[in-house]
Amino acid sequence: MRVITFNTQGIEQAADRGFFDWMIHQDADVVCLQDLRAKDYQLDGDRYHPEGYNTYFFDAFEDGYSGVAIYCRQVPKAIMTGLGFELCDFHGRFIQADFDKVSVSSLHIPSGLKSHEAQLTKDEFLSHFMGHLKKTLRKRRDFIFCGTFNTAHRTIDLSNWYANQTVSGFLPSERAWMEEMLGELGYIDAFREVNKADRQYTWWPDYNRARSLNEGARLDYQITTAGLRKTVKSVQIYKDEMFSEHAPLIIDYEGDF
Repeated sequence: MRVITFNTQGIEQAADRGFFDWMIHQDADVVCLQDLRAKDYQLDGDRYHPEGYNTYFFDAFEDGYSGVAIYCRQVPKAIMTGLGFELCDFHGRFIQADFDKVSVSSLHIPSGLKSHEAQLTKDEFLSHFMGHLKKTLRKRRDFIFCGTFNTAHRTIDLSNWYANQTVSGFLPSERAWMEEMLGELGYIDAFREVNKADRQYTWWPDYNRARSLNEGARLDYQITTAGLRKTVKSVQIYKDEMFSEHAPLIIDYEGDF
């Protein structure tokens, strides 16, 4: 099965830049989108509902904020929206599709870059989401959490990391959160199961020079439960076209849903 995750930074802008034309040629089973900045009723045309895909949105309550989506070829057994806390549900930051064997979710953790208050919001979100990750381990199925975590895990995941240790996205507390998820709890960073190289980024600041010089960060992940570790076959960060400041992350898994 092929799973793609991509932060659109506005689904209409990404569509204008050719994202859906690209997507329909990827033969993906599931595509997870984040930061739509549009509501379901604004996206009812064929442009946002490519043939062969079942489409599910979870809107933010306020216009212009976040919003997530899942596109899948197979009709899921169930769709779950939200995680039961306001910072997630009010801003449309989580949607999950349950299939026979695997649940796949689209997740958008808030950034803390704008202000101290934004960082406090991110920290609170991470605390709530860690609770969800712990509960998930008690369930008898595998999970893939796709999306923008807005944190670079290790020094190889961020350019100029030494100068960014006091910047949101690479704070010691954020990296410790990642370590708990991927260490103590046993979740898997699917990309790193295959690709161990440095400078493998999924996001670059809003200027072309950073992208051309590959000065960025790996902020987008597919995090799986341990049962899927040996199923990860191939990984790719697609950088040939620029649909937003983020790049699509493509991962192929053995087996089906």
